[in-house]
Amino acid sequence: MTVFLLQFTEEKLGQAEKTELDAHFENLLARADCTKNWTEKILRQTEVLLQPNPSARVEEFLYEKLDRKVPSRVTNGELLAQYMTEAANDFGPGTPYGKTLIKVGETQRRLGAAEREFIRSASINFLTPLRNFLEGDWRTISKERRILQNRRLDLDACKARLKKAKAAEAKAAAEHELRLTQTEFDRQAEVTRLLLEGISSTHVNHLRCLHEFVESQTNYYAQCYQFMLDLQKQLGSSKGEIFSGTFVGNTESASPAAAASPPAVAAATLQAVPTIPVVPTIVGVPNTVAEGVLNPNEVKPPASGTRRARVLYDYEAADSTELALLADEMITVYSLPGMDPDWLIGERGNQKGKVPVTYLELLS
Repeated sequence: MTVFLLQFTEEKLGQAEKTELDAHFENLLARADCTKNWTEKILRQTEVLLQPNPSARVEEFLYEKLDRKVPSRVTNGELLAQYMTEAANDFGPGTPYGKTLIKVGETQRRLGAAEREFIRSASINFLTPLRNFLEGDWRTISKERRILQNRRLDLDACKARLKKAKAAEAKAAAEHELRLTQTEFDRQAEVTRLLLEGISSTHVNHLRCLHEFVESQTNYYAQCYQFMLDLQKQLGSSKGEIFSGTFVGNTESASPAAAASPPAVAAATLQAVPTIPVVPTIVGVPNTVAEGVLNPNEVKPPASGTRRARVLYDYEAADSTELALLADEMITVYSLPGMDPDWLIGERGNQKGKVPVTYLELLS
């Protein structure tokens, strides 16, 4: 050890020669260091992505080091679903608010379950291989590199002693020692080189794991998107009924004076309406919307014109009064007196029916 320290110190002070590795070997070392550094950063940030809570990450780390199974943890979505369900039971599961809480809560539960499965899949298929590299292959590489460094210091120390030897016997002994240390250095350099060249296989393995991670993430977000579309359809189909019942109840309990709209509010309402053309009410013609019955064939577009709209998402018609939609298609829309503001009348060629506003992008 004293010889190593002396040789190392003299090299740093520029008082001793140093055996240089070939350029290919140096490139392998640099590539290995780069792989290790970026693997650590990607691993840590992926852990943050999957578990933003630092306390929970520390707990999982401790369980892993103790070789114990990490206890199952409720996701935020599942916890929110539990609170919504309990709230619905308190408010009354038969009330409009309670019914909606149950529907939204069930979707949150499904989102939480999907998140749990994504975390499990990402941990197995992506985090574990990265962690195994850092705790396995990289530790072996680091150990062999340290041995190689010691062999090199020993070799350079032998070279220095050979230069300083004066007597023939001392030179012979130094040359013999140099040959032995050179052989040990060459052998260790070959072992280290083989391990460093294995980094290419590591990249191939990590590439496969990365594809699996992206696939898991894609499936997770696709599930979430579908869950929210289903929920949006459920809420869209029931919103008219829920708000209709709510408004009727409020109207019956309100006094005539309270039910009347102030002139200022009425004027503001009239100023906001022209954004969507409205079919005027004709004396003698029943208001089909107010009666809850809509025959699309009897509805005519307003004379003042209509608006064009682009469909944002696919929509499946719930009944014959609605118009099924396909994402990115263009349709013509307008409103009817007394119609739910969340719905419009949509026309596509000879087809006509109600369409939800949330699925449309209204164009000028």
